[in-house]
Amino acid sequence: MNYWKRAKSSIFRSKGKSLILFAVIFVLGNVIAGAIAIQQSTANVEKKMKQQLGATVAPELDLDKILEQNENGEVQATSQHESLKEETIKKMGSSPYVKDYDYSYLAYLTVKNFKTYELKQQGDMQFSTPFKSMTLKGSNSTEPMDFKNKKVKLVDGRMLTKEELSGKKPVALISKKVADENGLSVGDQMVLDTLSLAPKEDGTMDSQDSTEHAVKIVGLFEPIKLDKKKSDGQSGQESMNQQITEMELYNTAFVSNGLVREVNKIEAENLPAESQKEMSEEVAPIFTLKSPDDVDAFKAEIKPLLPSGYKAVASTDEFDKVGASVKRLSKISGYVVLLAVLASLLIISLVVVLFMKDRRHEWGIYLSLGEHRKNIMKQVVAELLVISVAALLISLISGNVLGKMVSESLIAGDTLDQAAQNVGNQMISMSGVSVLGSSLSNQDVLSNYEVRFTLPYIATFLIAGIGTILLAAILPLTYVMRLNPKKIMM
Repeated sequence: MNYWKRAKSSIFRSKGKSLILFAVIFVLGNVIAGAIAIQQSTANVEKKMKQQLGATVAPELDLDKILEQNENGEVQATSQHESLKEETIKKMGSSPYVKDYDYSYLAYLTVKNFKTYELKQQGDMQFSTPFKSMTLKGSNSTEPMDFKNKKVKLVDGRMLTKEELSGKKPVALISKKVADENGLSVGDQMVLDTLSLAPKEDGTMDSQDSTEHAVKIVGLFEPIKLDKKKSDGQSGQESMNQQITEMELYNTAFVSNGLVREVNKIEAENLPAESQKEMSEEVAPIFTLKSPDDVDAFKAEIKPLLPSGYKAVASTDEFDKVGASVKRLSKISGYVVLLAVLASLLIISLVVVLFMKDRRHEWGIYLSLGEHRKNIMKQVVAELLVISVAALLISLISGNVLGKMVSESLIAGDTLDQAAQNVGNQMISMSGVSVLGSSLSNQDVLSNYEVRFTLPYIATFLIAGIGTILLAAILPLTYVMRLNPKKIMM
């Protein structure tokens, strides 16, 4: 009888012991399968969402740092910070990580009669501002980065031409909502009647009519991703943040950089001399990288070039803000896999050795009849593999289901806690519009998280499981090697 037949006979002859070994491997296999499923799923959701967010990086004012310095009396007004220079932006744009880049001069205009998009009421919260504002955002490209990176889309009219972008021609792309509010359409002139604001001694603002800027509308746009993110499952804070981002985008007009600089010059002339000295031209660059994997390397590369008070922010940072629970779960699952493998090695080895002690006489007879030790060792490995593979294949399915249930409940609980913590940390951009304009909610993480069967998951689990079983067989095989048939048979 060869060792395969002996292995089969031994498994069915000792059904109780075989079932105990099967149960032990099945339980440990569930732990390993669940942990591997969670680890791969968390890695997949991070990769998937960062691809959706895109690989864009923009230097922006570090508002947290500026506010902290203001509280400590280390700096004065935020308008006195050092501005980015075009030469610095072009140097950053020459990086090998950069696929494309553009930069925008910005003009923040307080308007009087021109109607802007206002925030809607959120529950019991009322949104009201004493002054309405519009942002003029310049560009050097016939397809500004916000369009190229799928933040907004053109719904009517056309883009600005190269000739219009190279000069100061008063033409613009505005949001369809703002156009509808003012009864405007493509080809019409919009008049931005601005106000100049000056602080009074009592802390209030004194407003005076400044000037009127007539701009021709050549195109209308609408946001893209924001409309896709609306859902009934959003928390009140997430919905409010979305509406703030909507307001910033809708109240933006895309024009040439030359027109922005001209408008800023005209507005500055209507300010007191002291205020003119404090004003500085704001330029907002945005870099599109070749891959989201290059974000950290590019941030490190441009950090020495950034003026004091600036930081580099990336579209993928949105995932870092709301995906903390996913990253934490991935780290924990990695530890669980390691501990489960080590525990499996120890437990399976000890269980098999204990079962083998009852078979000393069986093997002593085989050896005394001239059977080779290697065939007995093959029999031990065969018995172990048959039982183990059966247990692993079943635990592959149940472990996946277990991992899905545990991970989804943990992520749901963690995202709720994270949302509560973020309420006090959310800040409205002082500049009026976010350069990147990306938005991500905890609900987006939950909707993209999915534990499912994949070829890498199956392969990783089977390699880890069978490899652990084979390593666990070392101790039993050592026991077989030390068998002395003469002592056993005496």
